[in-house]
Amino acid sequence: MYAIIETGGKQYRVAEGDVLKVEKLDAAEGESVVVSKVLAVGTDSGLKVGTPLVEGAKVTLKVKSHGKGEKIVIFKYKPKKNYRKKQGHRQPYTEVVVEKIEA
Repeated sequence: MYAIIETGGKQYRVAEGDVLKVEKLDAAEGESVVVSKVLAVGTDSGLKVGTPLVEGAKVTLKVKSHGKGEKIVIFKYKPKKNYRKKQGHRQPYTEVVVEKIEA
């Protein structure tokens, strides 16, 4: 059984026991989060697609840890004008474990 969920503006295909990194959630480590934005649920009998969401479906995620992603470098410049600007960014994320999918 798997589900397609939406969190943080992105869509993820998840199954029970999966570990994934999502956009930062406001939850403490060890806490459970319920995602009710379930777009589709796949079972042995077939695929149930929502319009736009599947009614009554929810996915329970357990927060494993919080962290920051790899550093990306933003470098801007204008040729022949001696303008250079270097900036870095590390996107915060939350690592979660999929505990339960209810359809």
